[in-house]
Amino acid sequence: MRLFSIAAVALLAAQAAGASIKHRLNGFTLLEHPDPAKRDLLQDIVTWDDKSLFINGERIMIFSGEVHPFRLPVPSLYLDVFQKIKALGFNCVSFYIDWALLEGKPGDYRAEGIFALEPFFDAAQEAGIYLIARPGPYINAEVSGGGFPGWLQRVNGTLRSSDKAFLEATDNYIANVAATVAKAQITNGGPVILYQPENEYSGGCCGVKYPDGPYMQYVIDQAHDAGIVVPMISNDASASGHNAPGTGTGEVDIYGHDSYPLGFDCANPTVWPKGKLPDYFRKSHLEQSPSTPYSLLEFQAGAFDPWGGPGFEKCYALVNHEFSRVFYKNDFSFGVSIFNLYMTFGGTNWGNLGHPGGYTSYDYGSPITETRNVTREKYSDIKLLGSFAKVSPSYLLATPGNLSTGVYTDTSDLAVTPLIGDRTGSFFVVRHTDYASQESTSYKLKLPTSAGNLTIPQLEGSLSLNGRDSKIHVVDYNVSGTNIIYSTAEVFTWNKFHDSKFLVVYGGPEEHHELAISSKSNATIVEGSSSGITTKQKGTSVIISWDVSPTRRIVQVGDLKVILLDRNSAYNYWVPELAKEGSSPGYSTLKTTASSLIVKAGYLVRGAHQDGADLHLTADFNATTPIEVIGAPKGAKNLIINGGKVSHKVDKNGIWTSEVKYTAPKMELPNLKDLDWKYLDTLPELKSSYDDSAWVSADLPTTKNDHRPLDTPTSLYSSDYGFHTGTLIYRGHFVANGKETELFIRTQGGSAFGSSVWLNETYLGSWTGADYATNGNSTYKISQLESGKNYVITVVVDNLGLDENWVVGEEGMKNPRGILNYSLSGQDASAITWKLTGNLGGEDYHDKVRGPLNEGGLYAERQGFHQPQPPSDSWESGSPLEGLSEPGIRFYTTSFDLDLPKGWDVPIFFNFGNNTSASRAQLYVNGYQYAKYTSNVGPQTSFPVPEGILNYHGTNWIALSLWALENDGAKLDTLELSYDTPVLTGYGEVESPDQPKYEEREGAY
Repeated sequence: MRLFSIAAVALLAAQAAGASIKHRLNGFTLLEHPDPAKRDLLQDIVTWDDKSLFINGERIMIFSGEVHPFRLPVPSLYLDVFQKIKALGFNCVSFYIDWALLEGKPGDYRAEGIFALEPFFDAAQEAGIYLIARPGPYINAEVSGGGFPGWLQRVNGTLRSSDKAFLEATDNYIANVAATVAKAQITNGGPVILYQPENEYSGGCCGVKYPDGPYMQYVIDQAHDAGIVVPMISNDASASGHNAPGTGTGEVDIYGHDSYPLGFDCANPTVWPKGKLPDYFRKSHLEQSPSTPYSLLEFQAGAFDPWGGPGFEKCYALVNHEFSRVFYKNDFSFGVSIFNLYMTFGGTNWGNLGHPGGYTSYDYGSPITETRNVTREKYSDIKLLGSFAKVSPSYLLATPGNLSTGVYTDTSDLAVTPLIGDRTGSFFVVRHTDYASQESTSYKLKLPTSAGNLTIPQLEGSLSLNGRDSKIHVVDYNVSGTNIIYSTAEVFTWNKFHDSKFLVVYGGPEEHHELAISSKSNATIVEGSSSGITTKQKGTSVIISWDVSPTRRIVQVGDLKVILLDRNSAYNYWVPELAKEGSSPGYSTLKTTASSLIVKAGYLVRGAHQDGADLHLTADFNATTPIEVIGAPKGAKNLIINGGKVSHKVDKNGIWTSEVKYTAPKMELPNLKDLDWKYLDTLPELKSSYDDSAWVSADLPTTKNDHRPLDTPTSLYSSDYGFHTGTLIYRGHFVANGKETELFIRTQGGSAFGSSVWLNETYLGSWTGADYATNGNSTYKISQLESGKNYVITVVVDNLGLDENWVVGEEGMKNPRGILNYSLSGQDASAITWKLTGNLGGEDYHDKVRGPLNEGGLYAERQGFHQPQPPSDSWESGSPLEGLSEPGIRFYTTSFDLDLPKGWDVPIFFNFGNNTSASRAQLYVNGYQYAKYTSNVGPQTSFPVPEGILNYHGTNWIALSLWALENDGAKLDTLELSYDTPVLTGYGEVESPDQPKYEEREGAY
């Protein structure tokens, strides 16, 4: 159904009925009507007020996780990630699209196979997840060029500006990608509900017009012209209010910003500097965009790690579960209702797609690890908050108040932000005044409730807040008609089932809590010991007071059963939506219905559905696990877990109990050292017989890159010649005059890059690389050359990706790659004529399946020998564990079979043993480049490769290039396969993407 027809009908009907105008969307007036029947006229429309979005007429909080499909090139695993995000209580995923992967050649847009967007949309639809589309043209995202394809270096115009050349360069990409997104909009029955037309358009310099309203309007109009009708939302990293509604040309429909308050100092993960917890967001929102929902389009859920960094486990420690407890609840105190966590699943910078500020892993310290594992405590802690948000619709109607000390508690050591509901529930967010405090603070609450102003606890004891923790205390909280006057324990979830009503609350270790229920019924302990629990009838309320215990207790008041948990136990509970057989779970909202279960099941519950008398659970297990089902639906008699019927018992509270046994399978991985390795020299360019006549002549007298003028007679910038990725090789020809004594050369490949130089077959030296260095100057001594003889200088440059372009006007993406300058003593620079190569074909890249960035310019890559079944029978025998005894680059290949047990998700890693020599390695797995290893820079030595890229039930071909940058050569000390804890999974089969095998390439040189 088209937006125009829906909106037009809604407008006419609402005008006749006297409804109030709500907001304008893309030129059509959208209306909210108090009558649900009339509101049905707004089917498939996304609209909003100053509190939140409405979807299909229902007020909804968007709780979202960031996922990049291009960082997981196995489309059959998209649903796995979506289900794990859905299990957090989230209802949305935000995603970037990387232009550089889809239009590697100007005008040639390709979004097929692993780059197709439709499987991502379909998986979201199946999981019941909404999507926020963020296709750029610029995305940042720690990808090469910030998502800009390398050929933009040749565009004569400022990037991300109104310069005509740049705007025209974006037209083909946006016309295609936005049209694809448009087909997946909610107005067409798809999952896309919001569209971001530019990313972090938040800083300018260097005399460039900024902010540039006409530029923003252009990219907005591009999307509209392609069929985008859902609201436009911004992501302002400076939180300046640029392009907010009411600012004029280029304004978006909904203003949003991002925030990374702890930054990226992973080397000091326990340090929370003063002043980093935001306390001004609510005030800024009311000043900048009071008519739209408060939106945080990216809030920190991890941190990037650069070459030479401390590693992603340290990044996780920086923004771990303590961070989520304090910072995310602080965001809730501002009334955030569109909330996206970056990253929730990071993935991998496979195939050269990363920028030079990061290495192969993009784990990001995210709640879901790079291997799609959910064992990090932060994942479980966020699940508590996401599940609470899902069952707390009154949160969206509460008005945030001012942060205060000494008003709602009896101590100034704590700070409280109230969110006061008008005839709905209220919420009080409590934290330490010194947000980084690690002290445990005792306190009493002083709260306004429907039972009057109360000092809490009313019965006995006091509350406590441990360091680096915070709490959301609820007041007059509606649990399906039962009023919770207050709860100092935090709410995990609640639900009304056909025969019972449950509320689940939790507290931290050794805490004391109190909860009051508006009821004349007595409280009865129906499960667990009464030790540490006190109950009292006070007027028309029942008060329950207890000390937190790791043993579950259930207290019943009237028709409500309150489950009392400690926080660690609550981690094992899940709230899957209950779907009917053959249907998807449906889109998650904040409205609680009887369509959910409460399940205790350990590692992961993916979903649930009922088929007649059978109640099905789909779940994953990493240990023997007790199962409990709370709220089994009416008519259900049998419990089916992952397709198999299991026995269960039903206790007096109607709770089903069972158990899943776990026995780790016997795993046998091949010893890579014992495989039949073959190798060849992948620098044949050093031999005097080598013919480079097919190479591109680097003969442009001027560069097409307007960012950096030439210091050389002709351009040696790789992108001028269509080479934007991976290894670059240059050959400089000259005739000696006998006066040459030294060669100076300046190469550039981005942070941590390396380069090596030979004169004919004589090694001159290398720039071995450093994490801080984007380019390097080297001067090499030359022995006496024979006058009149032809010589060739061979330069190999490791291009680690193109720089990002965050600041408009800096033109960082145009920082060239290759040779910036050189001089040969005794010769004029123009006496050297240069040729260069990169990946075969450059922008006419050969491997359309794996995309434009996967291959570099090494001889073996140009030939396609990194793909399965290369013609290696005649190659020399030898492994990378033996390596090279001199500088150079060798290329190794071998194969092995895997036969892993089906029904198990087994993370597999390739582990490189560190060595002391400066060396670099690339690992290809079935043709996909899945590791770039630098021994002297680091930090990454362990490289996970997902199922689908690895064939778990068949043959795998691996290839490895080993580059020795020092005189004594290099070898890998070790190269091993390892695996992490196997997970017994209900997910199903993983289908491998295409893995084209080797075929002789026409024109390969």
